[in-house]
Amino acid sequence: MSTGMDRTEILSVNKAAVSHVNQEAFGTEKVCLRPLHLRHNKLPGEPPPTEAQLHMPLTKRLYPAGGLKQQTASSTPDVMGLQQESESSRMNRTTAKHLIERYFRQLTEGCGNGGCTNQFCASCCEFQPMDNNVAAVKALELFKINAKLCDPHPSKRESGVHYPDFSEDEIPDLEDKMSEMNLCPTKDFSDLHYLTENAVCMILSSCEEEGDYSALVRVIGRIFSNADALTKSFRKDDATKDLQPFGGHVDKHDAQTEDVSERVGASSAAALPEEEDAEIPSPCEVTVDIDAVRRVYDRLLSIEQVEAALVNALVYLTPNMELDLEYLDVYETNPDYLNIFVIVMENGNLHSPEYLELAMPQFCKAMSKLPVAALAKLSKLWAQYSPPQIQRMMETFQQLITFTVVSNEYDSENLVNDDETVVAATKCLKVVFFASILAGDVDIEHNEEDDDDLETEELTLHELLGEERLYKKCPRVDPLEKELGVRPVDSRKPLIPFEDFINESLNEVVEMDKDFTFFKVDAESKFSFQTCPFILNIITKNQGLYYDNRIRMYSERRLTALYSMVQGQQPNPYLKLKVRRDHIIDDALVRLEMISMENPSDLKKQLFVEFEGEQGVDEGGVSKEFFQLVLEEIFNPDIGMFTYDDDTKLFWFNSSSLENEAQYTLIGIVLGLAIYNNCILDVHFPMVVYRKLMGKKGTYLDLADSHPFLYQSLKELLEYSGNVEEDMMITFQISHRDLFGNPVSYDLKEQGDQIPVTKENRQEFVELYAEYILNKSVERQFRAFKKGFLMVTNESPLKYLFRPEEVELLICGSRNLDFEALEKATEYDGGYNKDSQIIKDFWETIHSFGEEQKRLFLQFTTGTDRAPVGGLGKLKMIIAKNGSDTDRLPTSHTCFNALLLPEYSSKEKLKERLLKAITYAKGFGML
Repeated sequence: MSTGMDRTEILSVNKAAVSHVNQEAFGTEKVCLRPLHLRHNKLPGEPPPTEAQLHMPLTKRLYPAGGLKQQTASSTPDVMGLQQESESSRMNRTTAKHLIERYFRQLTEGCGNGGCTNQFCASCCEFQPMDNNVAAVKALELFKINAKLCDPHPSKRESGVHYPDFSEDEIPDLEDKMSEMNLCPTKDFSDLHYLTENAVCMILSSCEEEGDYSALVRVIGRIFSNADALTKSFRKDDATKDLQPFGGHVDKHDAQTEDVSERVGASSAAALPEEEDAEIPSPCEVTVDIDAVRRVYDRLLSIEQVEAALVNALVYLTPNMELDLEYLDVYETNPDYLNIFVIVMENGNLHSPEYLELAMPQFCKAMSKLPVAALAKLSKLWAQYSPPQIQRMMETFQQLITFTVVSNEYDSENLVNDDETVVAATKCLKVVFFASILAGDVDIEHNEEDDDDLETEELTLHELLGEERLYKKCPRVDPLEKELGVRPVDSRKPLIPFEDFINESLNEVVEMDKDFTFFKVDAESKFSFQTCPFILNIITKNQGLYYDNRIRMYSERRLTALYSMVQGQQPNPYLKLKVRRDHIIDDALVRLEMISMENPSDLKKQLFVEFEGEQGVDEGGVSKEFFQLVLEEIFNPDIGMFTYDDDTKLFWFNSSSLENEAQYTLIGIVLGLAIYNNCILDVHFPMVVYRKLMGKKGTYLDLADSHPFLYQSLKELLEYSGNVEEDMMITFQISHRDLFGNPVSYDLKEQGDQIPVTKENRQEFVELYAEYILNKSVERQFRAFKKGFLMVTNESPLKYLFRPEEVELLICGSRNLDFEALEKATEYDGGYNKDSQIIKDFWETIHSFGEEQKRLFLQFTTGTDRAPVGGLGKLKMIIAKNGSDTDRLPTSHTCFNALLLPEYSSKEKLKERLLKAITYAKGFGML
């Protein structure tokens, strides 16, 4: 190859070669997939492709009956065939002329129905009269697009009105115009430049009569392998008027249109539909007639030969599309290029193995090259589809990902992140993901003000060391999310459940340590699945969060060592808290308050807790105990920081609390530290708390979880069919009780006690009521709480990776305790194994415990009575032998989830000793 060629020239040669293959494979018409200036380029000195190279096995699959060979074997015309073709052509021409005559009469005389609504009928009240010249041109255009044709009104039939044959004077140049527009195509349809529903039906009818679908196969293969032809196909009525499915080129028709405009004058030309551009298209509107495409697919996909043609055409088409989008920016110059993706995705068989193996990988690569604006347009368009249609597209991309993953082997050297098919399909799945959000219940209005803007203009040590990329602020903003103006957290209920977008096969092979590096450092050159968190389950995302937290801890430890060397001070690499059990809140509050004011970055260090007077060394278990004691103290109803609902078993902020904001900041820090140090807390907040932490305000719908009785009352108010004002007798003034039980009134609007609630303003009343209960009344307390939470998590990808319900799972763990899964996952040490008699007795005893006793056992062994993310099956518990039969109680290392169990002589003694241990355990000591 010549070394003097630039990238554009090489691209031109590749496209020309593909175009040449298409020409040989799909018909005698010279089909060019590229713009004019790229058509005939070839490499200097390169020999033309041989016949054997052109006739690849793919064409044999396309024409299993040897249609292509038969057609190209001889160029000698068949005289009898030509005569039959000529007779058929004359019949088609007569039929076309008759229909055009009817359209002409409809435009000039009407159908006679006074209530006609057809805009192309003179009887319609909105129709603008036109002379014969304009009507003649219009009749041709209406025939071409298969426009609505009115039946004559009975009054006209009774009066004997009929439609005679036309003379040349009545419809000027009809024969010439029919010839120019080539409305009667040739038998092999080689002059078909794009498809319409009408054209496909005509070809199908012809093929069914002859019992041979080879003509249809050639047309489908030629059009569906040509980007330009497919872009122009299946246009809506108002877009197809300027296009010709048969005959000459668009340029010629444009010239004809201009000529007509000059002849009939401006006023008459204004009556033509193609001039009516008053309506501004919506952002998601496309020029494809989607209903027509679906009807065409319904007919085509039942024909086996056509199915093969579609697969192979897509194989030929997609490499050129990828080049168009990556190097020629074709969408910028022709937004209708998006039509190709709309048309292809309407194919209901894309999930079949033939497509998944041959066509879809390259198609997804091409789609992933679309600019963000085009992807957003696709997402908005698909959001208007029905649930089964969106589900089908989601399943297509999911099956491609799964098919590719299970067909390959991945390891640390061959990462799934480098698999172009999986990456491209994931990016395409993101478009469907946001379509599902847009099509569901979305709240994009009620957003909290951002409180995480803690950046300063001073250079940090990370920036001075050149490490700002690794420690850049999070959460980031997804480009498609920004273009659409919607986030996953805005979704109340997506059209398709979030869980359906998780691909478990992918989660099993993704290397999160490598993926995290790509996410934080090499985002521009490497793909990270954390940029598409919807496809990852919470276990995988939690691993990514764990890596992020640990790296920050090590970073703070390293910076502390560097500072101590410079300043000559003793290094303090941990966040150390020394507390007394009897004064845990005071000790923790004072220490954390000092840290948050003096050096908030110390909160990013690894937590190390020490209980005064106890010998326990914190390897994680002491921290769990610390968190549990702090929560028990803070959520104590006697303190009054939170109110407790006996029915829902949930806590809510006490709007009348006398505690200062520092106490609420402390609980926020505790929640943040629990996530940061991978600890599970026993907190019971309604979901609206986590939504508010993620940036959303509480709304009326959130009351169903936090205040169910109030929600039910407001719902009945909204649904009440009687006279609201007279029957309810409520105003825009509400009342509630303070900390001491005294009633307190609050006006939802100014002078609310004088504004009655009516049927017209009850929606406003409900919204203001919810705004007060969930936001305004607890604004001071929640702001302090959120401030403490963000002190720890403001630089974490938590907000980007997780939804509110997943954040609750991170903090609280799972409430479902599956001890069968725990038994399967438990490991044994010191001489025990799963077949030891003491182990069999142990698990029989555990399974016989009640719910409360099981939770006490978990608390004793692991430091928390909740299951971790992923359930108890993800908890690696160890049971080790601790001597022979003895009266000693079992002991545990909560840091390592280890139970030290003596080999008791009987099952009864084991149960008695174990129950005593889990019931009265408290404190830490050295064994």
